[in-house]
Amino acid sequence: MSSMDFKRKCLAEFLGSFFLVIVAVSPTILSYNILKSSVPLAVFIDGVAVGFVLFALIEALGPISGCHINPAVTVAMLLSREIGAREATFYIASQFVGGFLGIIASHLMFIHEIPVIITLSDIARPAGCYFAEFMGTFLLVLTIFCCIKGKSKLTGLAVGLLVGGFLITTSSTMFANPQVTFARIFTYSIAGIRPIDALIFIVMEFLGGAFGGAIANYLTKPFSTLSERKVRMK
Repeated sequence: MSSMDFKRKCLAEFLGSFFLVIVAVSPTILSYNILKSSVPLAVFIDGVAVGFVLFALIEALGPISGCHINPAVTVAMLLSREIGAREATFYIASQFVGGFLGIIASHLMFIHEIPVIITLSDIARPAGCYFAEFMGTFLLVLTIFCCIKGKSKLTGLAVGLLVGGFLITTSSTMFANPQVTFARIFTYSIAGIRPIDALIFIVMEFLGGAFGGAIANYLTKPFSTLSERKVRMK
C-alpha cells in the first residue's frame, strides 16, 4: 500500500468518526435542548438519525477504508488478522481525533443558543448499562463480520438499522464505540456520560467487540462437505 493510499484511508476514518459523533449528539441537542421535546422522543429521534447517517457513511467510506469508525471494530479486525498493527494504530488514532472534534462541531452548530464549546458531562450511566454495552458491541461486530464474510451487498443498511434499533432498545442507548464514548464525556447534552462510567463502557465495548469477532469467525468457517468428513473418518 502506498503512503498516499494509507493517508486516504486514515482521512476516511477521521471523517467518518467526525460525522458519526455529530449525528450521535446533535439530534439530542436540537430536539431536547432547543425544541424542548421529551427525553423519550429525543432518544427516538437520535436513533433514526444515527441509523440513516451511519448507512450513508458506510456506503460512502466503506470502499475506501472499510469504514470501521470504531476502535472496537478495528481491534476485532486486528485480532482476526484482517488488518496489521500499524494500520490499526493509525485507524484508532484517526477515529479518536475525529470523534473529539465532532463534539466540538456539534456544540458550535448550536453556539447561538447554548454558548458552550466543551465541558465535562456528569450524567451517570448505571451498572446495567455496562452489560448493555457489551451486548451491543458484540452484536455490532458479529453483524459486520458475518455480512462481510457472507459478501452481503446490504452491510451498510444492516449496520445502520442495527445501531439505530439498538439505540432505542438497550439501557445504555447503544454507544458500542470507544471513540464515541470518549467524545461524549465532553458534551453538555443528554447524550453525555461521566468519565468513570465512560472508562467502564470502553472496556466493555472492547470485550464485546473481541467476542463478537471471535464468534463471527467461528460461525463463518466453511462447512465440511460429506467427502471431507469421510476422509477424516478414515
